[in-house]
Amino acid sequence: MERFNLHNKTVVITGGGGLLGLQHGMAMAEVGANVVLWDINKARLEQVAEEIKAEYASEVVTATVDITDDGAIQAAVTDLISRFGRISVLVNNAANDPKMTAEGGVNLSRLENFPIEVWQQDITVGLTGAFLCARAIGTHMAEAGGGVIINIASDLGLIAPDQRLYRKAGLPEDQQPVKPVTYSVVKSGLIGMTRYLATYWADKGVRCNALAPGGIRTDQPEEFIDKLAGLIPMGRMAEREEYRGAVQFLASEASSYMNGSVLSMDGGRTCW
Repeated sequence: MERFNLHNKTVVITGGGGLLGLQHGMAMAEVGANVVLWDINKARLEQVAEEIKAEYASEVVTATVDITDDGAIQAAVTDLISRFGRISVLVNNAANDPKMTAEGGVNLSRLENFPIEVWQQDITVGLTGAFLCARAIGTHMAEAGGGVIINIASDLGLIAPDQRLYRKAGLPEDQQPVKPVTYSVVKSGLIGMTRYLATYWADKGVRCNALAPGGIRTDQPEEFIDKLAGLIPMGRMAEREEYRGAVQFLASEASSYMNGSVLSMDGGRTCW
């Protein structure tokens, strides 16, 4: 179990105020890491930090960092290096959650109607933000002797969304909601970025892998949960804490010979 130990290692988690941000923080704190949470939502960051500190004794640092702002990232990295000496792990978790909305009888989630400004926002946060963080922190890791980058992808980075899950009875075809295109593009792009980074700094001791989780059960309608469960061999969605072990594995020496891989953890959905 010592190979899972991240005692005194500093881990940066983007999107730290989100649902998975909390879980990744808990996972890292459990194995002794210094947890650094970045997000633009200061109030939510502080709430997540308190939840982690109430559970574990690890240090938790928060910073309101806009990951689409290269200058802000560079300043935050400089601050962390000054404070901890080194950053050992980056978890690229931040992403927009594109909504299936309708305005004036037009469903904006559909490809034909999808707003270009939403496309640009989603790509900027999900891909450009991940690139900027990986460039800044990965460069530091390469100079410091190594590190680990984990990109949080999705099962929908491996397969197309099954749009039948989102259908609403009584709506005409051109008004049916769909999973927005940017979600698939961002998550697929992160997998491509994973393979690029894994080979780019391999000789410097920097490993990069992706985690492709399935859907987490939260407060979705029961009808949706039942339909999605029918597409999963295990017959259920994930519980929010079930990805902690995978993140601990990817971040630690337990996965020391794993590089450029996509760890699919979806209850078997991508097998069907």
